[in-house]
Amino acid sequence: MSRAKAAAPERAPAALFWACAALAGGLLLHVDRLPAWAVAGTLTMILWRLTVARPSQLLTGATVRALLALALVALVLVRFHTVNGLTAGTTLLVLMAALKLLEARRARDAYVIVGVALFLVLAACLDRQDLARVPLYGLEALLCCAALALIASPGLGGAPAFRLAGRTLLLALPLALALFLLFPRLPGALWAIPQRDEAATGLSESMTPGGITRLISTYEPVFRVTFSGVRPPPEQLYWRGPVLHEFDGATWRRRPMSLGPRAPLQYLGTPYYYRVALEPSRQRYWFALDIPARSPDPTVLLTEDRELIAGNPVNAPVSFAEVSYTHTQSAQPLESDARRDDSALPPGNPRTLALARSLRERAPTDEALLRAVLEFLRTGGFSYSVTPQRLGPDAVDDFLFRTREGFCGHYASAFVALMRDAGVPARVVTGYLGGEWNPIGGYLLVRQSDAHAWAEVWLPGRGWMRVDPTAVVAPERLHRGLLELLPQALSAPERLLRESRWLSALLQRWDAANAWWNARVVRFDLDEQLGLLARLGVRAPDARYLGWAFMLVLSLWLAFGAWRLGDGVPRTRRPDPLARAYVRLCRKLARAVPPRRPQQGPLDFAAAVSARRPDLASDVLPLFERYAQLRYGLPSPATRHRDIAEFARAVARLSLKRAARHGSGRP
Repeated sequence: MSRAKAAAPERAPAALFWACAALAGGLLLHVDRLPAWAVAGTLTMILWRLTVARPSQLLTGATVRALLALALVALVLVRFHTVNGLTAGTTLLVLMAALKLLEARRARDAYVIVGVALFLVLAACLDRQDLARVPLYGLEALLCCAALALIASPGLGGAPAFRLAGRTLLLALPLALALFLLFPRLPGALWAIPQRDEAATGLSESMTPGGITRLISTYEPVFRVTFSGVRPPPEQLYWRGPVLHEFDGATWRRRPMSLGPRAPLQYLGTPYYYRVALEPSRQRYWFALDIPARSPDPTVLLTEDRELIAGNPVNAPVSFAEVSYTHTQSAQPLESDARRDDSALPPGNPRTLALARSLRERAPTDEALLRAVLEFLRTGGFSYSVTPQRLGPDAVDDFLFRTREGFCGHYASAFVALMRDAGVPARVVTGYLGGEWNPIGGYLLVRQSDAHAWAEVWLPGRGWMRVDPTAVVAPERLHRGLLELLPQALSAPERLLRESRWLSALLQRWDAANAWWNARVVRFDLDEQLGLLARLGVRAPDARYLGWAFMLVLSLWLAFGAWRLGDGVPRTRRPDPLARAYVRLCRKLARAVPPRRPQQGPLDFAAAVSARRPDLASDVLPLFERYAQLRYGLPSPATRHRDIAEFARAVARLSLKRAARHGSGRP
């Protein structure tokens, strides 16, 4: 007992080091999510604690630790206004683990710190399930398991501990796979976790001409589309988002959502069936090909403006099936309230008003007016640019008659203003145009840089008609991506990715792998589970079959584990060649002298044999000395195998009768 107590202080630093390493690894998984002061404070505490190993140097007062804990909780409350949720809860957990380091003395404290590191891995998995982060989660789990092994057995060593952790994780992998595939999944989340408070990405419910340009340099994916059957032509790849009605002279905004019945539409042309895989955007918009014919989900509203708006923000990858028609018609007249709202303009922009009235006088019909406005944009010296000049107070006048350069937002805003000034209802539609076809994954990838704005006008007998004034100025935009037209809008690394053929192909392969991961792993739900059972031959599968299948796999896994571990009894290794030769020597001598006792070493047993049978000493004693040298000495590695073989041959040649005659001097 006293020897164990004396060894305890020497073991503490090693256990503490591995516990701190596991905690630091878990912290780094959240380094871009947690407040900088929390990350810096925890890392500082870890480094300080590793340099102060003696308990007498620590802040051991219970009062001091209690006050620090209360102060940290108050700090988290001030920063997040709650201690619930992934970001706030993870911050508090990290700070409490740092505080635990102040009193870490025993192995039990190190176990607690490693447990916190494992919870940090779980929090990271709940937060982000990107394919690129999976190796990081695996490495941190390996580090935590190795730390547990080293805390339990300080003399194990780093490399053996990591090998043991790796074997343990590999043994647990089949059970984890069975849990993933077969454990019945409930629809929705098992618990409610408030999402972090951060700005939404992508399009918003307002647009200032030129405002969409901020998305050009954003190369992030928005969604991927897989078509069933025929694909629409490039000039029809308009992905509908927020529809903007209200204009204050500078900014277009979406009006409050109407819950009234939608006006019936007549769908014309080819229906396009497809599936959209949305990336998390923290917004409620589901983007669909213009015009969606239905709501793809009971929780998603298809509005009067043909927008798809979900009840909750898209905080996780979402996949839905949809059908759209690129041509529609409405024979019903536009309601008076909608006509008034979509014809209203604020005071200002007098030159735009004069131009609209002039074009109206020369155009007898709304269709003729539409053609006249587009002709003005085509022949008016306008140019396409993502870095236009700043506009003055009368923004539309300034754009149409002074700068004459702009982005899609400028053209959509000016076109709708001209049509409204001429008495034609019009509105701005924002969304995305085009996309990049990935031949490896067989899908269309739409990025934030594909953000676009266009217009819709109301024509009697036809209803709302899509008009893209940008296509009049830059018609190649319909067939080529924006980044192909304006590669300078990208950063230097992104331009290198697009211009290098092999880098671009590598990027497409990586994106295809991400798409597969999101579709097959992240979005693997109850329907996918039941589909898996159906493919395995189960008729009319339900959750009960999942439970039975999981129990079967669990039983097989437990049986394999019991067989592998030998019911908890450690397996004895087969003796090596030197040990086998030594055992053979002892068995031969057991015929002439009492057998070797288990506690007797080779030289002790040789002395006992010489004392009892002096006639055997000259032949037996050299063999025992040779064995002791081979087993406990420092033989040359180059000759060790040859020396062991010679020892085994000498044992085999040993004859007790001949040795006895030789020892007695008889011929």
